[in-house]
Amino acid sequence: MEPLRGNESFHKYFILNSFNELGALRPVLFFPFFIMFVLSLLANSLLLYVIISQRSLHSPMYILIAGMACVDLSLPLFFVPNMLLNFLFDWRGISLIGCLVQMYFIHFFGAFQSTLLVWMALDRYFAICTPLYYHEHMALPRFLKFVIPLLIRNVFMVSLVVSLAGLLPFCLRNVIDHCFCEHMALVELACGSTIVNSLVGLISVFLIPVADFIIIAVSYIIIFSSVLRSGKSRVKALHTCVTHIVVNTVSLSIILIAFLSYRIRNGLPAAIRVFISIMYLFFPSCFNPIIYGMRTAEIRQHIVKMLSWYNFVQTGPNSLQNY
Repeated sequence: MEPLRGNESFHKYFILNSFNELGALRPVLFFPFFIMFVLSLLANSLLLYVIISQRSLHSPMYILIAGMACVDLSLPLFFVPNMLLNFLFDWRGISLIGCLVQMYFIHFFGAFQSTLLVWMALDRYFAICTPLYYHEHMALPRFLKFVIPLLIRNVFMVSLVVSLAGLLPFCLRNVIDHCFCEHMALVELACGSTIVNSLVGLISVFLIPVADFIIIAVSYIIIFSSVLRSGKSRVKALHTCVTHIVVNTVSLSIILIAFLSYRIRNGLPAAIRVFISIMYLFFPSCFNPIIYGMRTAEIRQHIVKMLSWYNFVQTGPNSLQNY
């Protein structure tokens, strides 16, 4: 039985309610998101397998790409299966504890995704601007100086945001206008003051994705300046860095739109707001294997070689007849 305060009933169970505008067509959403989910799992698993199995790829840059693949493999598991069941079987219920746990891991892995991009930018900075000292800078004891502070920041901010959300009394509604437990989608249901939650949420956005973007941008500005001054080959630097900058700019823009849409009442339809929230979490998991895997020549060569070997095993006897 739910606890009571006066005549108020405090909700401990919530309904995830999204894309109702589609009516009977809502289950159709299962198919595109299921295809994206499967492709994301396969692509990130393949990328992770190639990096782990090839000793030549056991260098800092590829280890960071493997770390990104791990995050991209893990993050969708915390919300996509539940979302797919919601679309297909109309399973919408979630407890408050389950909601907070889901929220924590979604935001933690989302923050970790952003932080990994910072480490990649630092890797490129050391590789291009100080190549003679690259291995010294990227040695584990020294690189941990860049790793640990950012991890502490992420854990602290995400824990603070989720803990504050869990302390709120929910006595107004128990219908979350979302397909997973997004922070502000839950907070806006509270019957108490949510000013602190909104403020801390905004601070976390500016301390994590915005701060990370600034560090990444500054790193690449220094890289471009170094390349132009030294007369090194610009093509490699541009190939390495421009894609990262574009991806970061697009990702940050989507994140800011998603977060600010709950705080600035601009008439943005709920379905679009939910779709944007899904995309800023889900799209990177689908496209990072292409951006950081297939566009990296060494990884691409190993993947092509592995697929060619698999094809040879499957058609070996027939292919030998051609010789």
